[in-house]
Amino acid sequence: MKFVIMGYGRVGSRTATILLEEGHEVVIVDSDVDRIERAAAAGFETVQGDGSDEDVLVEAGIETAHAIGAFTPDLNVNFAACMVGTHHGCRTVLRIDEDYREDIYEKYAEEVDDIIYPERLGAAGAKTALLGGDFNVVADLAENLQLTVLEIKDGSPAVGKRMSELELPESARIYAHGRAREPLTIPLPGTELAVGDEVAVITETERAYEVRSSLLPTHS
Repeated sequence: MKFVIMGYGRVGSRTATILLEEGHEVVIVDSDVDRIERAAAAGFETVQGDGSDEDVLVEAGIETAHAIGAFTPDLNVNFAACMVGTHHGCRTVLRIDEDYREDIYEKYAEEVDDIIYPERLGAAGAKTALLGGDFNVVADLAENLQLTVLEIKDGSPAVGKRMSELELPESARIYAHGRAREPLTIPLPGTELAVGDEVAVITETERAYEVRSSLLPTHS
């Protein structure tokens, strides 16, 4: 797949590196000369310019990209780039600041495919958002272990259950949980799951299907 990453800072550079290592085509867009030079030295195709400018994004290949990740610290620039991405039919992932306001989140969430904020899952979460999907392996921890993050959706057998009541494989562990649009935290046994919650699970690769059956609706 082809991805346009706007902003080669902490989030953008790490996300781009993960995607490149997995064999995807990645184009970096940044207005800063030093960052563009670092990206080029790291082996990326680069375009220097304002990522909110459609001509710059067209030069970067937005017309054939699977997704654009707008990861600069400037929310307005990020949003403008995502709107260009929407116009060209690609998936859009918007970065917002760490100390966001709920009303800001809701305003932008309706216009883009996904929103990330750096303190949540970092580059792994950003990569997952770019790829899309509801059962996403965000890291291979070892040959037989995976870190997976998923959203609890309507119809999931887990809705209304406490963490201690979930029927997961013995080797699977939920290590983090968050309410909708909130940072993930360590869950308590009595935490009750609701629609919109997110959970991060460590599981053996061969048991991933059982985890999926326990946490996702049967039609997923």
